[in-house]
Amino acid sequence: MRNLLTLVFALVVLLRVAAQSNSLIVPGNISLPKDTILKKQLLADINGFLSQKSKPNSENAFVLKEDLLVTSILIDEMKDMEINSSLKDSSFYKAYLTNALRLNDSTFKIQFAYLGVNEGVPMLRANFTLVARKKEGRFYFHSPLKQNSSTWKIQSFGNTNVYFKNNLNAEKANQYFNLINEFDKKLSAPIQPTEFYSCDNFSEVLQLIGVDYKSDYNGKNFNSLEAKENNVKLVMNGTLTSGFNSFDPHDLWHSRLHNVLSTSIINKPVDEGTAYLYGGSWGFTWNQILDKFKSYAAANPGADWIALYNESKNFDEMAKYPLNVDMVINALIVQKIDKEKGFHSVIELLSCGKFQKGNENYFAALEKISGIAKSDFNANVWALIKAN
Repeated sequence: MRNLLTLVFALVVLLRVAAQSNSLIVPGNISLPKDTILKKQLLADINGFLSQKSKPNSENAFVLKEDLLVTSILIDEMKDMEINSSLKDSSFYKAYLTNALRLNDSTFKIQFAYLGVNEGVPMLRANFTLVARKKEGRFYFHSPLKQNSSTWKIQSFGNTNVYFKNNLNAEKANQYFNLINEFDKKLSAPIQPTEFYSCDNFSEVLQLIGVDYKSDYNGKNFNSLEAKENNVKLVMNGTLTSGFNSFDPHDLWHSRLHNVLSTSIINKPVDEGTAYLYGGSWGFTWNQILDKFKSYAAANPGADWIALYNESKNFDEMAKYPLNVDMVINALIVQKIDKEKGFHSVIELLSCGKFQKGNENYFAALEKISGIAKSDFNANVWALIKAN
């Protein structure tokens, strides 16, 4: 306990001393190369790497091209580490070197933490691990992903290489990647070679890429991270596990759509409508959802579909999870537009913008694209229900 208190006190002092510094802070107890020139070079290059992490990752001069993809995903996690939003301080957290372990004559394992102090209390934001490799008189840095997964197996599915530890449910994986191909084809998304790591959970994702701790992810069990460089995508999946048993076509549709269309312009009810149509929802297929909706419509012959649309009415109130009127209506409308005009017109409707009062932007776009005016919306919805 005494040693721990001494360490905390030392960190508090260092934090205060370095309050105005943006460079890497090196506590006196850190073991560094005895060779003065090598030590200076290593520290200078770590600072150089960190000073460029706010740039586009491909412009970081301390990352070799062959290491860019696996390192890009780690650099993304390091961006804006200095900021404490709650205190409105853009340089609250400082980078502290915590370990510089020599692996061989030209390679070091580098670990550092982002720490800040508020009213005398040290606050840890994150811990990271990098590999530093000397080449042609300079140190370059990369994620430890390849070393951490060196014993993993690999299996290819089309343009995707899947990395896994022990056993892979190849049948489920094949279904998953076939569905990705189906969705990407509909979205006219470019074919993209992908390196896909099937991890047990999000904790393993972070450990593999070199994020030893990050306060942003406290308590998060399942999540995924992605990076793309030179038209190759890296996916660190901490949701599916090697069983691929829990993937949801609805969520998969969202993720593929959001790869090609910015969420800043996507209209959510239309987005959800397309996900209903192509991926179902809450374990129900589209046809099962449609049957439930038709039963609701039959029980409510005087339904005001505009009012129910604007309310986003849950029409399956006895169920555990909601099914919403506006989303089913959009699924029916998208189906009609896709058949009559092609999916590029669906994209136009999807891009009509975020919610506005009364959904005015949506109804304006709907009339322009499909000819369905707000004044005859009810009649058109009834016609779509009867046609299906």
